[in-house]
Amino acid sequence: MAILVTGGAGYIGSVCVEVLVDAGHDVVVVDNLQSGHRGAVAEGGTFYEGDFGSIELLHTVFSRHDIDAVLHFAASTIIEESITFPSLYYNNNIVKGIALLDTMMNCGCQRIIFSSSAAIFGDPQYVPVDEAHPMNPANPYAQTKACFEAILESYHQAYGIQYNSFRYFNAAGATSTHGDAHRKITLLIPVIMEVLLAHRDKLIVYGDDYDTEDGTCIRDYIHVLDLVQAHVKGLDRLDDNPNRVYNLGNEQGHSNREVIRAVERVTGLAVPYDIGPRRKGDMPIVIASSERAKSELEWQPRYAELDEIIQSAWEWHRRHPDGYRKS
Repeated sequence: MAILVTGGAGYIGSVCVEVLVDAGHDVVVVDNLQSGHRGAVAEGGTFYEGDFGSIELLHTVFSRHDIDAVLHFAASTIIEESITFPSLYYNNNIVKGIALLDTMMNCGCQRIIFSSSAAIFGDPQYVPVDEAHPMNPANPYAQTKACFEAILESYHQAYGIQYNSFRYFNAAGATSTHGDAHRKITLLIPVIMEVLLAHRDKLIVYGDDYDTEDGTCIRDYIHVLDLVQAHVKGLDRLDDNPNRVYNLGNEQGHSNREVIRAVERVTGLAVPYDIGPRRKGDMPIVIASSERAKSELEWQPRYAELDEIIQSAWEWHRRHPDGYRKS
């Protein structure tokens, strides 16, 4: 199968390319490298540097490759930035996404797997969060993800596009060759890795006065490889389960302080940190229900324990202290 992966030089996209190439697919990557890295694209993938919203580039890709399906990871993803620069997020995540869908249809491609976000739910009314939970996106980033899910359903109703959307919680961990090397690291585990590698002086924990056992936020961490395998299963079973949405996580929560203790346990190193003020948009507790994915896609996380997720991240960061940049 010929598969286009947008954002395939980024963290999750590059792991997806690795998995697809290993499975023998013809993989084509489009990435503008604003947050991704050319060195992250697995050997065997065909790479085009450019914007996934460029109709000219997309027509070139679709004319050269008989694309059967698209896995869409490319997006602007930083919540705080979306609040400051909403135009950037609406343009990149919605306007360019529509250009991608229109080009797919014009070129005869009707299948897409969308990398969405659990941020669409806002502050959960209950946990674990299932697919029926009301959507209450609290920032422009989350709004763009919810909006594009609605667009996909409209395109299905009007034009017959088949899709799956995956709303995942906190992706973490690494494979032996691919890990998180975002140019703007904001998530807890990779930030801690930067502290341990002396790229940062210390970790800032944003708030310790939440209504949780130790006062810090609780999140559901999912290994990036488990996340990618769910996307691949969604594609493989798209004919049986078209136009579905799935929440992904390990159905267990860990507080920021628990994560710090786990990193110290795995690495044997102390994590220096300070408590800072709450960060705008952070919710106290977010935990997923993944029962639909388990039932319909026969998906099961293979790396569900926090320690093994952290171990994989630590091993990758030690081998790649400068990410994909040469020392």
